[in-house]
Amino acid sequence: MGKYENDVKRLLELVGGKENIQAVSHCMTRMRFVLVDSKKANEEEIENLPSVKGTFTQAGQYQVIIGNDVASFYKEFTAYAGIEGVSKDAVKAAAKTNQNPVQKIMGALGEIFAPLIPALICGGLVLGFRNVIDSIDLFANGTKTLVEISQFWAGVDSFLWLIGEAVFHLLPVGIVWSITKKMGTTQILGIILGLTLVSSQLLNGFNVAATPADEIPVWDFGFAKVQMIGYQGQVIAAMMAGFVLVYLEKFFKKICPEVISMIVVPFCSLVPAVFIAHMVVGPIGWTIGNAIGDVVYAGLTSDFRFLFAAVFGLLYAPLVMTGLHHMTNAIDSQLLNTPAQSTILWPMIALSNIAQGSSVLAMSVLQKKNERAQQVNVPACISCYLGVTEPALFGVNLKYVFPLVCGMIGSCCAAMISVGFGVEALSIGVGGLPGILSIKAQYYPIFLLAMAVAIAVPFVLTFIIGKIKLSREDRFGKENTVEAADAETADTADAASEKSAALEEKSTSGSADAGNGQDVKELKSILDGKVIPITEVEDEVFSQKIMGDGVAIEPTNTVVTAPADCEVSVVMADTGHACGLTLANGVELLIHVGVDTVDMGGDGFKLLVKEGDRVKAGQPLIQFDPEKIRAAGHPCTTMLIVTAEGSASGIAMHTGMDVKAGETVVISWE
Repeated sequence: MGKYENDVKRLLELVGGKENIQAVSHCMTRMRFVLVDSKKANEEEIENLPSVKGTFTQAGQYQVIIGNDVASFYKEFTAYAGIEGVSKDAVKAAAKTNQNPVQKIMGALGEIFAPLIPALICGGLVLGFRNVIDSIDLFANGTKTLVEISQFWAGVDSFLWLIGEAVFHLLPVGIVWSITKKMGTTQILGIILGLTLVSSQLLNGFNVAATPADEIPVWDFGFAKVQMIGYQGQVIAAMMAGFVLVYLEKFFKKICPEVISMIVVPFCSLVPAVFIAHMVVGPIGWTIGNAIGDVVYAGLTSDFRFLFAAVFGLLYAPLVMTGLHHMTNAIDSQLLNTPAQSTILWPMIALSNIAQGSSVLAMSVLQKKNERAQQVNVPACISCYLGVTEPALFGVNLKYVFPLVCGMIGSCCAAMISVGFGVEALSIGVGGLPGILSIKAQYYPIFLLAMAVAIAVPFVLTFIIGKIKLSREDRFGKENTVEAADAETADTADAASEKSAALEEKSTSGSADAGNGQDVKELKSILDGKVIPITEVEDEVFSQKIMGDGVAIEPTNTVVTAPADCEVSVVMADTGHACGLTLANGVELLIHVGVDTVDMGGDGFKLLVKEGDRVKAGQPLIQFDPEKIRAAGHPCTTMLIVTAEGSASGIAMHTGMDVKAGETVVISWE
């Protein structure tokens, strides 16, 4: 009889049976299913299983969070179900078969823009700061800006344009690089192609509209002339050029003998791609991009702009859940390339972020005594107000539905105010509450009004409806619900007593061990680098603290070390990217190197310990190659999670500082 026999049997039934499983695998914390029909999975009942910490769907995979012991659970599950587990790549490939053509296109678009988002956010903040110091008359009785009265700030303003120009004017370089990265071709060739699109030899794309046609420089080939126009800020043209390069390289790799491929493939791919980019797809992409931008801008400035804004504000959150929202990044970038160099679309997106966050805030107030719900509500609300809505949408609002609808209504109202008064943004990437930094200074008062509506309307509606619709168990949690306690059977009471006794025995054992020189009160950093809050990790299982609270480290070295004297309780032997540790006082830890690095199949990782080893503080555990991790498209962020508190209490996380492996305390307790 296996340890998880009952949960295994029940999970198989709740996911729709063996016939509904197309593929299954696992990583360090989760079971990863590709289901034939995802609607057959009973999510509510699955989350009620004792072994399950949560569920979510991502990239066509239905993921069930188990924790450190997932390997044992997976082994029992596949044995009972009579299913042969497959590799993570096979699961990923199978998941794509569940997507329709639109989802595949939007998924690809999302994967192209995802690596660019940090740069867009940084660039947006820079332009927002410049907007404050060079456009708002805060001095000399409201007649001068900070730049006008201070040479220092005038210099800062000018200097910061280096970053703004690099992010938004030279965006095609990043786009073509990201395409080659996603498609698995040579990234440096993508960078070079991107650079040819924004070369200083060309007429800057932002100056084309103001330049007479006879003054635009040309390449004269005798039989034809081609205008020397740059594609600064152009999105569609850059994407088309990138895919031309990708498919040329794949074609020549396929037909070229290996012995000469190093010479032939780059030359035969890049040179034709540059010609095609400037002579064929560039002009076509320019025309398409401008047409899309013109249509959207016309809609946002027409007599029907209120209707357009209402529909967009209402439907943007559902678009996020389908992945179709990735298209707005391309449209927004295109709008910034118009002569106005501003976008009316982005302010509505920032307001939608705020509205959905306000719904979660109301849920957090309603569920303040539901500890399990708060573990999701609080980080989801924070991330939403900072512009990342997925944790809020999938973790809270969609689960109860009415908060989602209330957020949509608030977003609709705020969007009509924003568009009705023509609020414009100078940049994109900065969403949620900080989104005001991207707004033109003259529109601050109106945008603040729209923000107030986006906060108040969803909060009030969600709170009122939640008071009516939420059950006592939803509001206070199962453990605090009197009705649930009254309904407990004698068997359940006996089981609870046995569990309590087991916990007491474990606690006593942990205390005894602690008395034998093992009274650990703190955990040292496992890496050199910068420690950040776990809520900032780009993975909702960690950021929502589903596995437990902890810290994350942006590493500057490549060897993970033990945070204290402990036992290695579990390892990912096939991938080497994670391990579990147990301290003498019962505290259980999870170390996870990178985000979604399980997909790398162990490439770039070397596990230096095995299950059952006893290690000392500072002893090496895992060695990794950050370049390979980044090349695979994953962050190197490494998590140290407390998955079980044992006999520890008052656990505190120490973040926001530079740390040294084996020296700096990052987690401590009483």
